[in-house]
Order: sequence, then structure tokens, then C-alpha cells
Amino acid sequence: MTEVGGEATAEAAPAAAASESVARRLPRVRGFAQWPGGGSPKEEGKALRRRVPRGEHALFDLDAARPDAVAAVEESNLGRLPDLTPIRVGRMAATPFAFLRGSAGLMAYDLARTPMTRVRAQICGDAHAANFGLYGDARGGLVIDLNDFDETLYGPWEWDLKRLAASLVLAGREAGADEDACRKAAHDTVGAYRRTMRLLAKLPVLDAWNAIADEELVSHTDAHDLLGTLERVAEKARANTSGRFAAKSTEPTEDGGRRFVDAPPVLRRVPDAAAAAVASSLESWVTTLSEDRHPLVSRHSVHDVAFRVVGTGSVGTRSYVVLLLDHRGEPLVLQVKEARPSALVPHLVTAGFEAPEAGHEGRRVVLGQKRMQVVSDILLGWTTVDGLPFQVRQFRNRKGSVDPAALAADQIDDYARMTGALLARAHSHSADPRLISGYCGKNEELDEAIATFAVTYADRTEADHAALVAAVGAGRIAAEVGV
Repeated sequence: MTEVGGEATAEAAPAAAASESVARRLPRVRGFAQWPGGGSPKEEGKALRRRVPRGEHALFDLDAARPDAVAAVEESNLGRLPDLTPIRVGRMAATPFAFLRGSAGLMAYDLARTPMTRVRAQICGDAHAANFGLYGDARGGLVIDLNDFDETLYGPWEWDLKRLAASLVLAGREAGADEDACRKAAHDTVGAYRRTMRLLAKLPVLDAWNAIADEELVSHTDAHDLLGTLERVAEKARANTSGRFAAKSTEPTEDGGRRFVDAPPVLRRVPDAAAAAVASSLESWVTTLSEDRHPLVSRHSVHDVAFRVVGTGSVGTRSYVVLLLDHRGEPLVLQVKEARPSALVPHLVTAGFEAPEAGHEGRRVVLGQKRMQVVSDILLGWTTVDGLPFQVRQFRNRKGSVDPAALAADQIDDYARMTGALLARAHSHSADPRLISGYCGKNEELDEAIATFAVTYADRTEADHAALVAAVGAGRIAAEVGV
């Protein structure tokens, strides 16, 4: 003991030896990594190549027994609103690329029978080339990222990459690109994914988590030929707001508010009871938001609810738009969209993975989106309407998208590299980039293999599309074209 200011104090404990890690003397903290970490994720990834050689990802048997394509479309229509399924079929029948967009479940059936590393990530589940786009962040800027998560779940990362590659071949064919250009687009989207994953694996974790900001993406992927297209899309996206939608789709009411105007079949008014059920469900939605958002919501009042038909894969699901107005009469429109179970779940089980825990499907979509995006909608949440799960988000939040099937032939490859990089960044939030990068490697073996798969699968999709067109022509399945 020593005297300090007349009081006895204990001697300071001897300093730990410089060579001893303080981390070794601290208790294991749940939720954190252990130090030093055991093993090498990169070497584990390399070891996976012995079990699943990268060249095997080229494999897909065109002649294998599988569900009839038309029967698969009919099955996927179950549970949807019957009066809208002809619109969905009509959209899918438009082109092979459109068919692929509406058949995530059928492709998952096929992917469950292809080689897999069994490394999982939070996947989009529907990562085709048209499911990337621009949207607004909280500060008014534009971000480019994946933007559709209806099928998201924790699954094999290869499924997203193969779906993206196959979709690029189909989009390229529709755009008039030759076969070499289409195959190159598939090849280079995998190459961009692989190189981006390797880059992320080398960065500090926090830097990797926030990597690939929108202003850096074009340079990172050498997609300079896309600059003009992206600038035009961004200009349109900035004008694609709740205010513009409300100006076109609503009319003033006697009390100074506004209400939706019927524009069938895409937008239609709903009975008062249905509108009340949707409006009341927003109380539950608010509880799923961060508390700092509550004052923002509370400064708006609910004015009207309408039903609005959504995109190809979701046509036939229940989807509403809700008109909110602030004290100045400025609109904020929400989309309240039914969240069905992911079409990938049964095929995930077929592939030998455990089924996801049952839960609120809207919550699954929202959490999956937040796990994959760098920036998400600040009003993203979920609710329940008449016992059915829904997701809630801003409608027309400065959204813009590139139609890959309308790109010039010399832009398809640039777009492919950009989307491949975005997909890698999204997967790296939930899967260790060191592990996937270790498997993908530095050479182009995986790029070549998945490009081969993509061309073969595009041929399969064209045959499926032709079968659907024939079934529509024969009257086997109803289709409403041009809606």
C-alpha cells in the first residue's frame, strides 16, 4: 500500500507484457468475432474448388425432366387476384426476357439442380438485369442499387449471379446484340462480381460495407459508354416523385384535400371498407419504423387509398397507394404491397437447405432489402391488412431504371459489369467476401463457366416463352396484352 494525499491506495497492477493481447484476457463477447480468428476464409474458399470445381457451373441439362413451363406459370398465379392474372400472363408472353422476369420460381427449380458451393448470403432471389435502378436517398441524392426484393432470402449466392447472367443474354438478344456480345455480357458480369468481391475482401470491413458509392461505380466498372444513358435516367428519376404522381392521378376535393381518380385497369378506387382497412394498418407500420421517423409521419394526414397494378412478377398481388398530405397540401404517396412467400423457398429445401423460419413476409422483404442495400428508403416497413402481410415504402421515390433490353449493343457489356459489381457489394454484407473471393479466384474460369450456363439457360427460357405463347394462342391460359 502507498499513501497518496493521506489515503492508502493499492499499487497499480503490473502492466501486461507487450506481447500479450488484451483481447485474450477479455471475456468472449457474443455477436463479435474472436481474436485471433481461426482459419483463413480465403483458404476455405479455395478449398471449396476441390469439392465444386468452378468449371462445373457451366452445367445445365436442357433435356432434364422439369415442370411444364405453362403449368409453372399457372401455379405461380395461385393466390393472386384472378382478374389480374391475364395481365401478368400477357406481360410474360411479350418476350423471353419478360418471361424470365416473371418466372423466378421456375428458374429456382432449375438452379436447385445445379452445382453449388453451399455458401449462402442474403440474396435478392430475382436478380435479373431489370431489377437494378436509381432511387432517392434521405438527402435528395440518387443511389443506384438492386431495387426489388420480393423473393429475398438467405440462399446460395450463385443463384443470383446465374440469374443475372442469363437475363443479360436474353436482354442482349432482345436489344439486337449478336451472340458474341450477349455471351460477353454474361461473362463480364461474373468477372465484375469476382473482381469486386476480391477488392472488398482486401478492404477494412467498414470501408467494404460502404463501398461502391454511386459516383464511383462507373469508373470502377469501366462503364463509361453508359454515362449518357445513366444521366438521362437520373434526370427522369429526379422528376419521378410523389408530387408528380399525385398531380396526374388525383383531383381536389371540396374540403381542400385530394382523392385518386380512376384509371383502370392500372389504378382504381376501392370500396370504403377496403380503404379503411389499409389506412388503419398504417398504425402498425409506424411501429416498424425507427422512432426518429415518427414526427415526420405524424405531420401528414391520410387522404385516400387506391389499388394500383404493379410490375410483371408482382401482377395479381394486392397493392395499394395511399395519399398523404402535409399542412401545405404537399403529397407523400406510400405503396402498401402484399408480400407473398418467396417463390424460392421450396427449391431451397429441395437443394438440401433448411427452410426459413416462418414469420411475417413483409418483415422478410424489408430486412432482406436493408441487408443488401447501402442506403434504403427511410420509410421502409411492414404491416398486416385483413390478415395478409404487406410491405410499405415510399412510392415514386425518385425512382429510375435502365431498360437493359433497350440499350445499344455496345452498352450491354458496360451495364453487365456495373450490375455484377453491385451484386457483389450486396452479397458482401451478409457473406464474408474473403470466402467467396477465395472460391472465385483470379482467373476467368468461373466467368467462362457461368457464361456458358447463361447462354444455355437463355435458350431454355426462349423455349419456355414459346410454350407460353402457344398456350395463349390455343386458349389454354388467358392473357391480356399491352397492359
